[in-house]
Order: sequence, then structure tokens, then C-alpha cells
Amino acid sequence: MSGPCQRINIRSGASWEPVVGYSRVVRMGQIIAVSGSAAVGPEGEIVGAGDVYVQARRCIEVISEGLEAAGASLKDVIRTRMFVTNIEQWPDIARAHREAFGDAPPATSMVEVSRLIDPDMLVEIEADAVIADV
Repeated sequence: MSGPCQRINIRSGASWEPVVGYSRVVRMGQIIAVSGSAAVGPEGEIVGAGDVYVQARRCIEVISEGLEAAGASLKDVIRTRMFVTNIEQWPDIARAHREAFGDAPPATSMVEVSRLIDPDMLVEIEADAVIADV
């Protein structure tokens, strides 16, 4: 193994990043962490208001975009965490997750939370990935 891993912070430009003090993605060597990703569109609008399946799909798209910026893909994801405001909607969230990860399902957990940062957000997903060869 060569010298110390270089830390790469990737920001998305979301208005919350400087306020909270976080990066969308952090990569150190082979390890990539993607922050909690919500169903936010390019203009900062909530995508799929009222539709948890559409929101879960958008969350995973945001994760995929972050992974791409770090040189990875959904196939490199080893763990996801899903935060939902209504656990009874788990089948629709699970369907979006299953469709996205296909033959490379990561370890995961889904927990109900009382609310997310915007009342129209129904789900937020974060992911950890490992790139096999650097």
C-alpha cells in the first residue's frame, strides 16, 4: 500500500451544504460515502411530492450522480440507509431500491423518522461504496 489516502470532497451546490457544513460525497482511497440524499431536483425543488416511490427513485439518482463524480457506480455500493417518514410505505421504497440495485443488492436498513428537513420529503437515502481496484 502506498502513502496516505487523499481525501476528496465533492459538493453538489445544494443550499444546505454550507449551512450544515457537509459534502455530498467524500472519497478516501477506495471508500466513498454519500450523504443523505433527498428527492431534490436541479432547481432545488422537491421531486415527486406525495409519491414515495418517485421520491425514492430520485434519491437513488442523486446518489448515482454523486458516485459518478467520485469515479464509482451503484454497483460499488455496499450499504444503504433509508430514512422514511411513514414506514407503512416501505413496499414502494423497497421496490425503487430493488430496481436500482438489481443483481448487486447492498446491505441496508430502513428506519422511520418523525420528519425530514422539508415537510414534502418522504424519504432520504445515504450510501457507502467501495471501489475494488484503485
